[in-house]
Amino acid sequence: MKSIELYARILKLNQNIFRTDDIAKWLRITNMHASKILSRLEESDHILHISRGLWAIKETTTIWDLSKVITNPLPNYVSLQSALYHHGIISQVPEILYLVSPARSQVIHTPLGTISIHHIHPAFFYGYKKNRDGLFIATQEKALIDFLYFYPAKSCLFRALPEIELPESFSISKARRFISRINSIRRRSMVSNLFENLIRNSGLQITYQHSKNTGSKE
Repeated sequence: MKSIELYARILKLNQNIFRTDDIAKWLRITNMHASKILSRLEESDHILHISRGLWAIKETTTIWDLSKVITNPLPNYVSLQSALYHHGIISQVPEILYLVSPARSQVIHTPLGTISIHHIHPAFFYGYKKNRDGLFIATQEKALIDFLYFYPAKSCLFRALPEIELPESFSISKARRFISRINSIRRRSMVSNLFENLIRNSGLQITYQHSKNTGSKE
């Protein structure tokens, strides 16, 4: 079978991202044979090799799509700088896709860009929503608290926030509730201090007090 014919058959699967064993089972061939076929398709510039055993359709896959599978079988959600930009809280476009997951922390370089995965305690793995594209993204409040949560990270990626602008829909009370659910007393105290300093130094406390008086969300 010619590569272009096989590529057409793969497209009929309606899967932007797939694994070598998916194709092996579908074609009823060995994984080794499937890997060779997929490598030929990569050489002909039809598909991308993402990581070991993981492939993607070049024309229709984005780096955000990879978040659906990159930590399987463990879950993840988009957070930190990526979610803060998504919510319009920071204007600086992140060059990396940041994910939070119970999986181990690691940086994965792919043809579509770099993905930075940050391990979080399972008890604090919440505060995200599924969008229309099937992507799990932290709420604006959780994205900010996640950023502060990782302040002590050795990578120093979370020592300084870019200039932020919190929308009126941002809820300080929700953010504080997220903080209250951090298991570690030491980490909870640190995040609380960082958050309150951020609010105080930004003058947001006054802004939200005014909003509260006019019937808006805190």
